[in-house]
Amino acid sequence: MHSTLSPRELRAAIRTGEFARHTSGQAPGFVHCNIVILPADCALSFLRFCQLNPKPCPLIAIGEAGKPELPNLGEIDIRTDLPSYRIFRHGELVEELPDITALWRNDLVSFALGCSFSFEEALLAGGLEVRNATEGVNVPMYRTNLDCASSGPFSGKMVVSMRPFQAVDAVRAIQICTRFPSVHGAPIHLGDPTQIGIKDLAQPDFGDAVTIEETEIPLFWACGVTPQVALEAARLPFAITHSPGCMLVTDIRNSQLAVL
Repeated sequence: MHSTLSPRELRAAIRTGEFARHTSGQAPGFVHCNIVILPADCALSFLRFCQLNPKPCPLIAIGEAGKPELPNLGEIDIRTDLPSYRIFRHGELVEELPDITALWRNDLVSFALGCSFSFEEALLAGGLEVRNATEGVNVPMYRTNLDCASSGPFSGKMVVSMRPFQAVDAVRAIQICTRFPSVHGAPIHLGDPTQIGIKDLAQPDFGDAVTIEETEIPLFWACGVTPQVALEAARLPFAITHSPGCMLVTDIRNSQLAVL
Protein backbone atom coordinates (compact mmCIF):
# COMPACT_ATOMS: atom_id res chain seq x y z
CA MET A 1 0.00 0.00 0.00
CA HIS A 2 3.05 2.25 0.17
CA SER A 3 3.87 2.20 -3.54
CA THR A 4 2.58 5.76 -4.04
CA LEU A 5 4.54 7.26 -1.13
CA SER A 6 7.34 9.71 -1.80
CA PRO A 7 10.84 8.73 -0.63
CA ARG A 8 10.52 11.05 2.39
CA GLU A 9 7.13 9.58 3.32
CA LEU A 10 8.44 6.04 2.91
CA ARG A 11 11.47 6.74 5.11
CA ALA A 12 9.12 8.20 7.74
CA ALA A 13 7.03 5.01 7.63
CA ILE A 14 10.20 2.95 8.00
CA ARG A 15 11.33 4.98 11.04
CA THR A 16 8.04 4.35 12.84
CA GLY A 17 8.00 0.66 11.94
CA GLU A 18 4.87 1.05 9.81
CA PHE A 19 6.83 -0.23 6.80
CA ALA A 20 9.10 -3.20 7.56
CA ARG A 21 9.67 -5.25 4.40
CA HIS A 22 11.64 -5.19 1.15
CA THR A 23 11.51 -1.95 -0.82
CA SER A 24 11.11 -3.31 -4.36
CA GLY A 25 8.35 -1.35 -6.10
CA GLN A 26 8.28 1.39 -3.45
CA ALA A 27 8.64 5.13 -4.21
CA PRO A 28 8.62 4.60 -7.99
CA GLY A 29 11.08 6.74 -9.89
CA PHE A 30 13.63 7.11 -7.11
CA VAL A 31 17.02 5.51 -6.49
CA HIS A 32 17.31 2.69 -3.95
CA CYS A 33 20.73 2.04 -2.42
CA ASN A 34 22.55 -0.89 -0.88
CA ILE A 35 24.27 0.16 2.35
CA VAL A 36 27.59 -0.81 3.96
CA ILE A 37 28.70 0.78 7.25
CA LEU A 38 32.28 0.21 8.39
CA PRO A 39 34.84 1.55 10.89
CA ALA A 40 36.89 4.39 9.42
CA ASP A 41 40.16 2.47 9.68
CA CYS A 42 39.07 0.09 6.90
CA ALA A 43 36.95 2.52 4.86
CA LEU A 44 39.73 3.32 2.38
CA SER A 45 40.27 -0.36 1.59
CA PHE A 46 36.53 -0.80 1.05
CA LEU A 47 36.41 2.26 -1.19
CA ARG A 48 39.15 0.70 -3.29
CA PHE A 49 37.20 -2.59 -3.37
CA CYS A 50 34.25 -0.67 -4.84
CA GLN A 51 36.46 1.03 -7.40
CA LEU A 52 37.94 -2.31 -8.48
CA ASN A 53 34.50 -3.97 -8.69
CA PRO A 54 32.16 -1.32 -10.13
CA LYS A 55 29.57 -3.77 -11.49
CA PRO A 56 28.52 -5.26 -8.12
CA CYS A 57 29.59 -2.20 -6.08
CA PRO A 58 28.62 0.99 -7.97
CA LEU A 59 29.32 3.79 -5.52
CA ILE A 60 26.61 6.47 -5.16
CA ALA A 61 27.67 8.30 -1.98
CA ILE A 62 29.97 8.14 1.07
CA GLY A 63 29.16 9.64 4.46
CA GLU A 64 31.56 11.42 6.81
CA ALA A 65 32.96 9.42 9.72
CA GLY A 66 30.59 9.44 12.66
CA LYS A 67 27.82 11.28 10.81
CA PRO A 68 24.58 9.39 10.01
CA GLU A 69 23.51 11.88 7.35
CA LEU A 70 23.87 11.45 3.58
CA PRO A 71 22.82 14.98 2.52
CA ASN A 72 23.35 14.45 -1.21
CA LEU A 73 20.70 11.72 -1.12
CA GLY A 74 18.03 13.52 0.93
CA GLU A 75 17.16 14.19 4.56
CA ILE A 76 18.43 10.82 5.76
CA ASP A 77 19.35 9.24 9.06
CA ILE A 78 21.21 6.07 8.12
CA ARG A 79 20.55 4.65 11.61
CA THR A 80 16.77 4.46 11.16
CA ASP A 81 15.86 4.74 7.48
CA LEU A 82 16.24 1.13 6.30
CA PRO A 83 13.55 -1.49 7.00
CA SER A 84 16.14 -3.97 8.25
CA TYR A 85 19.88 -4.03 8.96
CA ARG A 86 22.34 -6.91 9.20
CA ILE A 87 24.96 -6.83 11.95
CA PHE A 88 28.28 -8.61 11.30
CA ARG A 89 30.91 -9.41 13.93
CA HIS A 90 34.17 -11.04 12.85
CA GLY A 91 32.60 -11.89 9.49
CA GLU A 92 29.58 -13.63 11.00
CA LEU A 93 26.01 -12.41 10.65
CA VAL A 94 24.87 -12.19 14.28
CA GLU A 95 21.52 -10.42 14.09
CA GLU A 96 19.10 -8.34 12.03
CA LEU A 97 17.62 -5.15 13.48
CA PRO A 98 15.10 -2.49 12.37
CA ASP A 99 17.17 0.33 13.94
CA ILE A 100 20.91 0.71 14.63
CA THR A 101 20.86 3.89 16.73
CA ALA A 102 22.10 2.01 19.79
CA LEU A 103 25.04 0.61 17.81
CA TRP A 104 26.16 3.88 16.23
CA ARG A 105 29.76 4.98 16.81
CA ASN A 106 31.78 8.07 16.00
CA ASP A 107 34.14 6.13 13.73
CA LEU A 108 31.53 4.63 11.39
CA VAL A 109 31.49 5.48 7.67
CA SER A 110 28.44 4.82 5.48
CA PHE A 111 28.66 3.73 1.84
CA ALA A 112 25.61 3.90 -0.46
CA LEU A 113 25.82 1.65 -3.52
CA GLY A 114 23.56 1.46 -6.57
CA CYS A 115 20.73 -1.09 -6.57
CA SER A 116 19.03 -3.05 -9.35
CA PHE A 117 15.62 -1.85 -8.14
CA SER A 118 16.42 1.37 -10.05
CA PHE A 119 16.77 -0.29 -13.43
CA GLU A 120 13.69 -2.43 -12.78
CA GLU A 121 11.66 0.75 -13.26
CA ALA A 122 13.31 1.29 -16.65
CA LEU A 123 12.52 -2.30 -17.64
CA LEU A 124 8.87 -1.83 -16.68
CA ALA A 125 8.73 1.49 -18.54
CA GLY A 126 10.09 -0.36 -21.57
CA GLY A 127 7.10 -2.70 -21.50
CA LEU A 128 8.97 -5.66 -20.01
CA GLU A 129 7.73 -7.84 -17.19
CA VAL A 130 9.90 -7.99 -14.07
CA ARG A 131 8.92 -11.31 -12.55
CA ASN A 132 9.73 -10.57 -8.92
CA ALA A 133 7.59 -7.41 -9.17
CA THR A 134 4.75 -9.34 -10.81
CA GLU A 135 4.84 -11.99 -8.09
CA GLY A 136 5.29 -9.48 -5.28
CA VAL A 137 8.48 -11.02 -3.87
CA ASN A 138 12.08 -10.01 -3.31
CA VAL A 139 14.36 -10.58 -6.31
CA PRO A 140 16.26 -13.92 -6.21
CA MET A 141 20.00 -13.56 -5.55
CA TYR A 142 22.74 -16.18 -5.82
CA ARG A 143 26.36 -16.66 -4.85
CA THR A 144 28.54 -17.40 -7.91
CA ASN A 145 32.03 -18.73 -8.68
CA LEU A 146 33.09 -15.35 -10.10
CA ASP A 147 35.98 -13.76 -8.20
CA CYS A 148 35.95 -10.11 -7.21
CA ALA A 149 39.18 -8.12 -7.29
CA SER A 150 40.63 -7.91 -3.77
CA SER A 151 41.48 -4.83 -1.73
CA GLY A 152 43.05 -5.12 1.70
CA PRO A 153 40.92 -7.57 3.70
CA PHE A 154 38.05 -7.45 1.19
CA SER A 155 37.66 -10.29 -1.32
CA GLY A 156 35.20 -13.00 -2.29
CA LYS A 157 32.81 -14.23 -4.95
CA MET A 158 30.27 -12.06 -6.74
CA VAL A 159 26.57 -12.25 -5.89
CA VAL A 160 24.09 -11.87 -8.77
CA SER A 161 20.38 -11.14 -9.05
CA MET A 162 18.27 -12.98 -11.64
CA ARG A 163 15.29 -12.04 -13.80
CA PRO A 164 13.88 -14.32 -16.55
CA PHE A 165 12.81 -13.12 -20.01
CA GLN A 166 11.76 -14.47 -23.38
CA ALA A 167 14.65 -14.22 -25.87
CA VAL A 168 13.38 -11.11 -27.67
CA ASP A 169 12.74 -9.38 -24.34
CA ALA A 170 16.16 -10.41 -23.03
CA VAL A 171 17.81 -8.44 -25.82
CA ARG A 172 15.70 -5.41 -24.97
CA ALA A 173 16.47 -5.78 -21.25
CA ILE A 174 20.21 -5.73 -21.97
CA GLN A 175 19.83 -2.62 -24.11
CA ILE A 176 17.86 -0.80 -21.42
CA CYS A 177 20.13 -1.68 -18.51
CA THR A 178 23.30 -0.73 -20.38
CA ARG A 179 22.12 2.87 -19.90
CA PHE A 180 22.41 2.53 -16.11
CA PRO A 181 26.04 1.71 -15.23
CA SER A 182 25.70 3.31 -11.79
CA VAL A 183 23.06 0.73 -10.81
CA HIS A 184 24.85 -2.41 -12.08
CA GLY A 185 24.39 -1.81 -15.82
CA ALA A 186 24.00 -4.68 -18.27
CA PRO A 187 23.77 -8.33 -17.11
CA ILE A 188 27.06 -10.13 -16.55
CA HIS A 189 25.69 -13.52 -17.70
CA LEU A 190 22.68 -15.07 -19.40
CA GLY A 191 21.54 -18.64 -19.89
CA ASP A 192 23.07 -21.67 -18.16
CA PRO A 193 23.45 -20.80 -14.46
CA THR A 194 25.92 -23.63 -13.83
CA GLN A 195 28.53 -21.73 -15.86
CA ILE A 196 28.75 -19.20 -13.04
CA GLY A 197 28.46 -21.73 -10.23
CA ILE A 198 24.71 -21.67 -9.54
CA LYS A 199 23.32 -25.17 -9.07
CA ASP A 200 19.59 -24.56 -8.62
CA LEU A 201 17.65 -21.41 -9.51
CA ALA A 202 14.81 -22.60 -7.29
CA GLN A 203 17.09 -22.23 -4.25
CA PRO A 204 18.38 -18.63 -4.12
CA ASP A 205 20.94 -17.73 -1.46
CA PHE A 206 19.10 -14.47 -0.79
CA GLY A 207 15.62 -13.25 -1.69
CA ASP A 208 12.85 -15.42 -3.12
CA ALA A 209 12.52 -17.85 -6.00
CA VAL A 210 10.38 -16.77 -8.96
CA THR A 211 8.62 -18.63 -11.75
CA ILE A 212 10.76 -19.36 -14.82
CA GLU A 213 8.95 -20.64 -17.90
CA GLU A 214 10.60 -23.29 -20.10
CA THR A 215 10.92 -20.82 -22.98
CA GLU A 216 12.54 -18.11 -20.88
CA ILE A 217 16.22 -17.22 -20.48
CA PRO A 218 17.54 -16.25 -17.04
CA LEU A 219 19.56 -13.01 -17.02
CA PHE A 220 22.02 -12.36 -14.20
CA TRP A 221 23.08 -8.93 -12.95
CA ALA A 222 25.94 -8.11 -10.57
CA CYS A 223 24.33 -7.51 -7.18
CA GLY A 224 24.91 -5.13 -4.28
CA VAL A 225 24.77 -8.01 -1.78
CA THR A 226 28.32 -8.82 -2.95
CA PRO A 227 29.88 -6.61 -0.22
CA GLN A 228 28.24 -8.83 2.38
CA VAL A 229 30.24 -11.76 1.03
CA ALA A 230 33.37 -9.58 1.13
CA LEU A 231 32.60 -8.76 4.77
CA GLU A 232 32.46 -12.46 5.57
CA ALA A 233 35.96 -12.84 4.12
CA ALA A 234 37.32 -9.67 5.79
CA ARG A 235 36.15 -10.81 9.24
CA LEU A 236 36.05 -7.25 10.56
CA PRO A 237 35.27 -6.98 14.26
CA PHE A 238 32.14 -4.97 13.41
CA ALA A 239 30.17 -3.97 10.31
CA ILE A 240 26.60 -3.23 9.29
CA THR A 241 24.74 -3.68 5.98
CA HIS A 242 21.17 -3.55 4.70
CA SER A 243 19.22 -6.78 4.83
CA PRO A 244 18.88 -8.09 1.24
CA GLY A 245 16.06 -6.23 -0.51
CA CYS A 246 15.63 -3.71 2.34
CA MET A 247 17.17 -0.66 0.75
CA LEU A 248 17.73 3.00 1.54
CA VAL A 249 15.26 4.90 -0.65
CA THR A 250 16.72 8.27 -1.67
CA ASP A 251 15.47 11.54 -3.13
CA ILE A 252 17.54 11.04 -6.33
CA ARG A 253 15.50 10.18 -9.41
CA ASN A 254 16.43 7.11 -11.42
CA SER A 255 16.44 9.26 -14.55
CA GLN A 256 19.40 11.22 -13.15
CA LEU A 257 21.53 8.06 -13.37
CA ALA A 258 20.75 7.24 -16.98
CA VAL A 259 23.54 7.53 -19.54
CA LEU A 260 22.06 8.57 -22.89
